[in-house]
Parts: sequence; C-alpha cells; structure tokens
Amino acid sequence: MKKIKCECGHINPEGTVLCEACGKPVEGNQHIDGNEGKKLLNMRYDGSARRSQTYNKSIVDKIWSFFSSVKVGVWLIVITLLASVVGSILPQEMYIPAGAESRDPTIFYEDQYGLFGLIFYQLGFHNLYSSWWYITLIALIGVSLVICSIDRFVPLYKALKNQKAKRHESFLNRQRLYSETETVTDEEIIKLKESLKKQRYKVRDENGHIMAEKGRFSRWGPYVNHIGLIIILLAALLRFTPILYMDEYVWVREGQEIVIPGTEREYYVENKEFIMETHDEEDERFADAIEQQGGMVASNYQTNVVISQADQSVAGTDPELEPIKEGEIRLNQPLKFDGYTLYQAGYQLNEFSTMTFKIHESDDPSQEALDEFTIDLTSPDMEYDLDNGFHVELAQYYPDFYLDDDGMPASETNYSRNPAFVLFVSPPDSDITETSFLGIGSNIDPTEENQYNVAIENFDTHDVSGLTVRRDYTLPFFGLGAAIFMIGVVQGMYWYHRRIWIHPKDNGLLLAAHTNKNWFGIKKDIEKIIEDTNVKMVDDQKELDEDE
Repeated sequence: MKKIKCECGHINPEGTVLCEACGKPVEGNQHIDGNEGKKLLNMRYDGSARRSQTYNKSIVDKIWSFFSSVKVGVWLIVITLLASVVGSILPQEMYIPAGAESRDPTIFYEDQYGLFGLIFYQLGFHNLYSSWWYITLIALIGVSLVICSIDRFVPLYKALKNQKAKRHESFLNRQRLYSETETVTDEEIIKLKESLKKQRYKVRDENGHIMAEKGRFSRWGPYVNHIGLIIILLAALLRFTPILYMDEYVWVREGQEIVIPGTEREYYVENKEFIMETHDEEDERFADAIEQQGGMVASNYQTNVVISQADQSVAGTDPELEPIKEGEIRLNQPLKFDGYTLYQAGYQLNEFSTMTFKIHESDDPSQEALDEFTIDLTSPDMEYDLDNGFHVELAQYYPDFYLDDDGMPASETNYSRNPAFVLFVSPPDSDITETSFLGIGSNIDPTEENQYNVAIENFDTHDVSGLTVRRDYTLPFFGLGAAIFMIGVVQGMYWYHRRIWIHPKDNGLLLAAHTNKNWFGIKKDIEKIIEDTNVKMVDDQKELDEDE
C-alpha cells in the first residue's frame, strides 16, 4: 500500500487529504474532499483517507465504494419505505379477517377488492413483507450501514487519535474561525491556557503549540445510531426464523382440546367456553352506535381456556396432559404462558356440531321415522349400520356448501357452517342403493325413484374461537436497538466537538478553531478565553466570504 510522508515526518495512508499529525493539505489529494479552489478546508472527516475514495480497481473496491455512498443508503431506505406503503394498501395474507367468507387469498383479494385485489395478489404483494426481494432490501440497507460506518469511522478515529497540537499554518489559516495577533506576552498565553481549562477543554501543550479539545465523543453519535439501526434490522430479519418468532392461527371449538400449533405438540388448549356480550340496547350511551350498526354492538369477546402441557415420556402413546394455566382471553387481553401468547382474534357463532337424520318412506305423509343416525360434523364416520338394518354411506360431505361457477357443489371452508351431504342408503334385505342429497333447506332425490327419504331431524351447535398463537423473542433486540439509537441521537445532538489551536509565531500567535456544529457557541467560548488579553477575536471566514 502506498504511503505518504508529510514534512512533519508522519506517515499517512494513501488517500489522505490532510496530514493526520499536522493537518497540512496533501498536494494532489485535495480533490477528494472538494478542497480545490476553496479557501476553507472540508473538516467533515478531518481529511482522513477513506477506502471508498482511495481504491476503485477491483470488483470488491467497486462494491465497497457503491455501498459506502450515503446516496445509495438513502435510496435503499426510500425504496423500502415505498414498498412498505404498497404492502399496507391491502391487508397481508396473515391479516385476512377471520370472519371473511373465504380466507383463501386466491379468492379473498379478488372478491373483496375486484381487479385491483387480483393484481395485488398476482404480484405477490399479499405476502410482501416476507418476500425474498423485500428481505433483500432490508439486508442491503444493513450492508450499506455497516460499510458506511467502517469506511468513515475507522479513518476518522485514527486521524483524531494521531492529531498533534502543532499544526501547519496552512491548516490553521484555512479554518473557518481564524485570527492572527502580532504581539502576545507569555503571561497572556498562560492566561489563555487557564481560561481554556476553566471552559472544560482538554489542553495539550507541545513546545508552546496548544490544542484544546472537548466533546470529541459527540463525533461518534452517528455511528452509534448506525449500530442501533443495524440491530433493529437484524431483529427484523430474525422474525423470519421460527426459532425466534412464531405466529400461528387456530380455531378451537367449545369443549375441544387441541394441540397448539408451533409448540411441537408440547402444549394443548381446551376451549371451555366462548362468551360474546353486547351492549344494552336500552342504554342511551350506546343508542347511536347501535343505530349506526343496525343491530347489536359487541362489548366483549372472551374465550375461557385451559392450557395443558403434554408428558411425552413414553413414545407411541397418547401424552398425559397436565393443566398448567387456566384463564380468560379477551380482545387486547391475551393469555401468556411459557413464552407463548394467545390472542382472541376471531369467532364463529352457532357452528353445527352434530346432525341427526331420520329415514322414512317417501310416500309416508306423516314421515314416521324408520331409523335414525347422527353424524358428528367435526369428525364424521363414512358408514353407519342402523338398528333396523339400514346401511348408510357418507359419499360426500361439504362442510360449508356452495355451488361453484360450474354449478358443481363445493365447500367454501372446512368449517361446518352450511353442511351438505350426499348419502347412499341401502334398505335392509335389499341390493338397491338409493342416493340422497341433503343440505340446509335442501332435500333432493336425484333419481326421483327413491323408496326411502332421509330428512334432518335435529342438530346441535357450538361456538368457535379463533386464537392467534405468538412467540416473539425478537422484541428485546428491537428494544436494544432503539435504546442504542436514542443514545446516539442524544450523543450527537447535545454535545459538540470543539477544537481550538494556538500556534506561536514570532512575538505573536495564530488562533484557529473548529466545531462540528453550533459555531455561535464556540465563538462565545473564545470570547471568554481571550478576555483581558490582547489576542484578537477570530474572524468567521465563511461570513466574510459571504459578505464579499
């Protein structure tokens, strides 16, 4: 690697704009920081050698240079924000309402939003936040932050660490705040040093050359911000790993006990009861809301559950369940256990649980039952042998019956909201099998030659709770990243990096100063420091240039 030796003797890396030790501008490199033809020096990075501005030959150099650009980072953030906005126009697939007629995304988006919904679905925006290209954008922002930080922090740290009190005159007279005093006494210089210490500057004296500095740590504020943002981005990416983040949805019928998805069959939930309460129609406080709603307005959705843990010590046997928690799940009042959280997210009222059918002769006007059988709609058997010799076969079962575009029977969902059946009925001592189609309000004899008719005799219903199961170990990472980011904000906003140089020259001195912000404040500092001395107040060379 090519090195640059300054006349002060310091060895600088290639690409250095200002000598790390004395600050003398390095001839031939001033174009890097845009100092050519300008009176004032660009002090943003103290003229340190940044890799992105120095090497541009290999593919690695070009990639490094590309991602170290602030413009590239900003554009990546803007593109990601725009993509996020697009993804929020319609609900993502995981947030399709539980009460939707169909939660199948191929049906839901077109049914609910027409052509726009169909395009939204076909472009894959219904799962935008977990798409490969969106994750790639987030990863690229992280790469940009890391490279930007390393590219600037490391050389700036070295430059500030190696800086000496003795600075080259060309460095001093090209600072924004600068003055030259022809005659100064030793007592006045001593007084200047004491005043600097009173202003809480850290003072270094090298053979009469003085550098006073304070608030250097504020220069690291933006890089602390970057660390916080990188942790937040990592936390966002970790949400796509099942180990740290899990989000599942489960329907649990009243009286049903099922495995909680995502728990590797370790935990079970039993729905003891679902409760839906409504506001009193006679209460004047809710009269307007009830009128606007056109009916009842719910005041409480609640599922009373028991959480059990399975003992699977003996393989191949049914696990023994030990209740570990019993509680109520209400809207915005989830139930937590062992790192998991259950949220009340949906419900289904009066879902059919069982249906009882009777068989009677087709020409019997009194429809006297010859036999009966009951179908458990949550787990129907395929065949039923009845007491009086009838044999019934469940040929087709449509839990949520509808006719598709071709007029063919189909099921909208797997939930028994509108059950329909195709039954094969074999009378006793007969080889004939009759076919019947039954549904809510439908009883069809397709051959119109059936001797026996099947009719719905009775039914039972239950309520169903829709529960969201979530485990999120990434929240602490988000909190940590946000806390570090705020520390960086405070560090960079409420402290200032101020430096004052005093350079003896003949019988007088040169006085120069620089700060990364609040120039008014450092001027007030200098006014106090030179008070009661003959040292000239610094001129703001930027203001002078603007006046000219």
